[in-house]
Amino acid sequence: MNKKTVKQSLSILLISFMAVTPFQQTAHGKSTLDIQADAAILVEADTGKIVYSENEDKPLGIASMTKMMTEYLVLEAIDTGKIKWDQTYKVSDKVYQLANAPGLSNVPLRADEEYTVRELYDAMVIKSGNGAAIALSEVVAGSEGEFVKMMNAKAKELGFEHYHFVNSSGLSNYDMLGMYPKGTREDDENMVSAEDMATLAYYLIHDFPEVLETSSLSSKVFRPGTSEELVMKNTNGLLKGKSYYYKGADGLKTGTTPFAGSTFTGTAERNGVRYISVILDAKDETGQPSSAERFIQSRELLDYGFKEFKSVTFNLDNIETKKDHTLPVPNGKDQTVSIKIDNPISLRLSDEEKDKVKTALELDDMKVDEDGSLEAPIEKGEKIGQLVIEPGEDAEYIFDQKKAPYRLDVYAAESVKKASWFVRSARSIQDFFGNLL
Repeated sequence: MNKKTVKQSLSILLISFMAVTPFQQTAHGKSTLDIQADAAILVEADTGKIVYSENEDKPLGIASMTKMMTEYLVLEAIDTGKIKWDQTYKVSDKVYQLANAPGLSNVPLRADEEYTVRELYDAMVIKSGNGAAIALSEVVAGSEGEFVKMMNAKAKELGFEHYHFVNSSGLSNYDMLGMYPKGTREDDENMVSAEDMATLAYYLIHDFPEVLETSSLSSKVFRPGTSEELVMKNTNGLLKGKSYYYKGADGLKTGTTPFAGSTFTGTAERNGVRYISVILDAKDETGQPSSAERFIQSRELLDYGFKEFKSVTFNLDNIETKKDHTLPVPNGKDQTVSIKIDNPISLRLSDEEKDKVKTALELDDMKVDEDGSLEAPIEKGEKIGQLVIEPGEDAEYIFDQKKAPYRLDVYAAESVKKASWFVRSARSIQDFFGNLL
């Protein structure tokens, strides 16, 4: 993102301190965390800032975490009016066979029965129903093959770098009873890097926060009061009432196949702060895939974020020592103007990196004269510049556009009229003789 800077400014005030940031260490070197997995990442959900990562760029099997992309496309189709929650779907032969195949995670769907999009969505998100995911792909795109094209196109649009979607459910194609999507191969697998999965989680939460209303449910009854009534139990072990309960956890998706091992994309929020964690192919102490370890290690990642980083607020106090929040206006009737911002910004920082943040006030070059001085007249509420906060050169993000500084608009808190020619002339004469003394 190109940033416009002011070449000449009366009040560009910088605060710059040297410190060592932990991000390089946690992202590319040794860390204090003991994560036993093929890949892992922890991201601050508000900003996309990478707090910790291991092997984050390597595409690996994601199993049923694939359904997160299916969720995104379904919610997008709902949002645009392409489909509706109460819209019904008649079960196809393919969906019937796969929804009732032994050994696969499913909510059984009956042949030729009709189910609403909402019922299928709940079955997919809570119970990780593979048949339900495929059914939704047919609702949105007409066929799973066309839906897979949409999945890969959306991944590219969201900025993924290491991804390969081959079906809507996360099953290994060889488990699809020969009915894998057109355009894919029987030996194909859904493969995405940990960083790209965190990116998907980021956009899923930000674009469609309602996803958490469903993913946070420990259980829900499917078709209550009918012969198909079934208690769907969520596979997320961090939710309330589960074995690895974690305070604030409300999503997102597990995944397990022989190819991918045990995987998990988790998220939790505490006191308005949210983190996203991804674990790919969690291992136990013997090096074997472990369903429990994906939750244990996710807890460790989330604890690291919540305990080792603090919320630091940045506002106009960061660029002034007197804290009077005023700027000089040499040609104004009043020669100072009070300034304000709408809301401060809060960043999650370690004790070391908070001292590396650079803060500056950049005045709008249309509001200053050739000497860089702020010019009157100025109207109350008029934007006169921006407060710029740079977290530090070593900070890394899950997407490039977030590497730019944070910018808060700065406004005049009062009006300042331009001084008359006589007053300005008198000031100039006074300044001239003052300089001679």
